[in-house]
Amino acid sequence: MSEISTFLGITIYMYFDGQSLPHFQVLYNGRHGVFSIIPLNYASGNLPPRVVGLVLDWAVPHKDELLANWESIKETGKCQKIPSLV
Repeated sequence: MSEISTFLGITIYMYFDGQSLPHFQVLYNGRHGVFSIIPLNYASGNLPPRVVGLVLDWAVPHKDELLANWESIKETGKCQKIPSLV
């Protein structure tokens, strides 16, 4: 599991499990969420609405980087950090 970004107590990470569509995971205050990259949306979890909004605000301008990280982690197991929202 590789950490991609952290801001405002939100940790964003990614790992490839061999079967899933492109996505990333979010941890916030003991809560967990999964975000699809294509299409970019909140797929599942128990994150507060404000956190979902902040993550989507962060993810929209970084969608290409998220997809590049997905391909990289799938092929090499490694990914690059993405700048935080703040």
